Amino acid sequence: MRSGILNVYKEPGFTSFDVVAKLRGILHIRKIGHTGTLDPAARGVLPVCIGRATKAVNLMANWTKTYIADMQLGIRTDSQDMTGQILERNPVSVSEDEIQREVASFFGPQDQIPPMYSARKVGGKRLYHYARQGIELERRASHIVIYDIQILSMELPHVIMEVTCSKGTYIRTLCSDIGDALGCGASMAALERIRVGDFDSKNALRLDQIQEAAAAGRLEDILYPVDAVFADLPALKLPEGLTKAGKNGAPIAEKTEGITCLYEGEKQSRTGSDWRKAGLGLAFRVYLSDGVFLGIYVRCEEGLRLKNFFYEERL
Repeated sequence: MRSGILNVYKEPGFTSFDVVAKLRGILHIRKIGHTGTLDPAARGVLPVCIGRATKAVNLMANWTKTYIADMQLGIRTDSQDMTGQILERNPVSVSEDEIQREVASFFGPQDQIPPMYSARKVGGKRLYHYARQGIELERRASHIVIYDIQILSMELPHVIMEVTCSKGTYIRTLCSDIGDALGCGASMAALERIRVGDFDSKNALRLDQIQEAAAAGRLEDILYPVDAVFADLPALKLPEGLTKAGKNGAPIAEKTEGITCLYEGEKQSRTGSDWRKAGLGLAFRVYLSDGVFLGIYVRCEEGLRLKNFFYEERL
């Protein structure tokens, strides 16, 4: 099968690694990688890269993510969600207006200390390994950004929030921090990730749906092409005479003629109709003359140099 990206809807009870393992069995391919861990109890969007698309995993990790979280006030647990051991139960005496104000105060850039029950590594070991032994380590805070945070509904002690955030944000910790600020504590009762970059839950498929598509020979219909990840970049098409050089990932010289600009509007305004007018460091999607995606090239003083190579021979 060709390389690409599957928009998987992870169901509760599976780890992200479970999803990858099951897909290896369904697709009969080893080269698979997911783009952002979801806790076993959480559900939602988990883009999974297949074949050469696994080279895009690290690039996709930086995408913004959107979650629907159920924050339960009045309870503190050791894992910051309701799967952990309850440490405290407190009365919830805060008003809805106080909750609205405190939640809104978490908008924007901030430092967040990752939870002990997390896959973050300290000393080469994941934090949850220490937590399971009852060991609490000092953790370095991560810089995160909450791009949007809104309360969708309140039925105290439950508060349903929609959160759009940067890479590295722990929604469990966000709930716990809000609860601490309110003075009653809080834990995350449920979590659904509804968007990762351009991949959303409306178009995500469960593992059983992917298995059905594979059995029916329809995998090509549900596989997103690798270049979909880079749709915001301007695109160039090489002339037929550069087919061999392109397949080998060779640099493209400044004097090269016959390269077609495929971008329009705002993307075109950055360079005009000639890619050679682009500023140094600008990235392009580059295609062969027959439309096959090669990879990402970056403008340099000599012309264009390859940054990420995704080409694969068509069968």
